[in-house]
Amino acid sequence: MKREPNEQELLEILVRKSVCRGNFTLASGAQSDLYIDARLTTLDPRGARLIGQVGWKLIKENTKPGDKIDAVGGLTMGADPIALSIALAALSDTPSIPVQAFVVRKSVKTHGRQKLIEGNFQKGHLVVVIDDVITTGGSTLQAIEAVENAGGRVAFVLVLVDREEGGREAIEKHGHKVVALFTRTDLIGAHAGLQSQSAVA
Repeated sequence: MKREPNEQELLEILVRKSVCRGNFTLASGAQSDLYIDARLTTLDPRGARLIGQVGWKLIKENTKPGDKIDAVGGLTMGADPIALSIALAALSDTPSIPVQAFVVRKSVKTHGRQKLIEGNFQKGHLVVVIDDVITTGGSTLQAIEAVENAGGRVAFVLVLVDREEGGREAIEKHGHKVVALFTRTDLIGAHAGLQSQSAVA
């Protein structure tokens, strides 16, 4: 599959910095031979910039004609750097129509304004819910529930990596389209390719 240069570079950064092979226990409690430490990419300056560019491109391509995305965000903390990167990319692309970023807490803040959703989210906003990695889809569904309970509307879900372990199906069963920048298959294929290149070198 031929990828655009930004997508290909981002995939290579993800594989180099974030893909770990071995025996791991995931947040869901499941065992896996693949762990994706996404924050090593999402908090890398070059990785963050590419995520913003590629993510914003996919959002534009998947937004229904006539709709305007008001904000992007998801469950802290995996979604946080991705949402901000996309908001910055959107600002560079369309400075007169900013896309805001927000954070969904795992539980309501117990002091101050006692908010569950932090940042620039408002009732009535049309949003794209963000996640870094989906496995079962639980954290994404938690963010969707928070947004909808606060009066927001979910356009669709954008995820950096779909592990292809049922999360996409669980989210789509609730009526929300999932758009993934990359899948487990993409990462494993690219990882094998980089290992082959290293062996030859």
